[in-house]
Amino acid sequence: MNDTELLARRFEEHRDRLRAVAYRMLGSLAEAEDAVQEAWLKLGRTDADEIRNLGGWLTTVVGRVCLDMLRSRTARREQSMDETFVPDPVVRPLSGVDPEQEVLEADSVGLALLIVLETLEPAERLAFVLHDMFAVPFDDIAPIVERGAAATRQLASRARRRVQGATPSADPDLGRQRKALEAFLAASRGGDFEALVAVLHPDVVLRVDSGALVRGAAASKVLRGARSVAEGAFTFRQFSVWSRLVLVNGTVGVVTMPEGRPLSVSAVTVVDGRITEMYILADPERLARLDLPALEM
Repeated sequence: MNDTELLARRFEEHRDRLRAVAYRMLGSLAEAEDAVQEAWLKLGRTDADEIRNLGGWLTTVVGRVCLDMLRSRTARREQSMDETFVPDPVVRPLSGVDPEQEVLEADSVGLALLIVLETLEPAERLAFVLHDMFAVPFDDIAPIVERGAAATRQLASRARRRVQGATPSADPDLGRQRKALEAFLAASRGGDFEALVAVLHPDVVLRVDSGALVRGAAASKVLRGARSVAEGAFTFRQFSVWSRLVLVNGTVGVVTMPEGRPLSVSAVTVVDGRITEMYILADPERLARLDLPALEM
């Protein structure tokens, strides 16, 4: 094995962690892979023998790359975050999954949390993600954000308060999540409007991200209130026959694939047996890039 192959093997040992860092920083699976690849290229231009802690070095490099990407995002993402934005979901089959193992998966961070992270300033997001999620010391984060350790600690503290204040509480039990979603799908398939309303919290919020090109009834939107959300679901109830339960970022969600073509991926927050938040990605371009599991119809 030559030096390049050995270095590549050492890098692969850290890839999952690096991808998890980048995904939390960017909310985009494709951009996360780009950030990890950039870290590999930077490593190739560095004397690896001089790096005492390769994992720590790579984590900070990925953090710096992601920070630069956040600061340079164009058009839609450079502006204040569109309230309809839904991050890229990580979708897995629901059957045969060990719930305890799923919690340990590097990328099973909820869409609700990723949406809150999108509201943070780039330096706040970096400090929070690296320190609170990956235990990177503030002394290592400070040079990346070009602040002292104390100021970096304040960035993370400010981000933490915003995250705690904005992230909805949720029932972590997959069985209760599944029961609520099964009731929702059954009501949709049966055309039972009142049953749809019953499974929704009175103050439920629905966020639909269909991308910039979709218009009309299927366009991006935010709906609030059980009857308003139920009306939206009722409009598209004919597609519910193509919906199947999956795991979306570690919680029970839905993939809708008419004749094998991805139409949407949905995630929910369930509290006391009712759905309080719904997040739907229906952007055709982004759906086409996702690695969606084959589903039995």
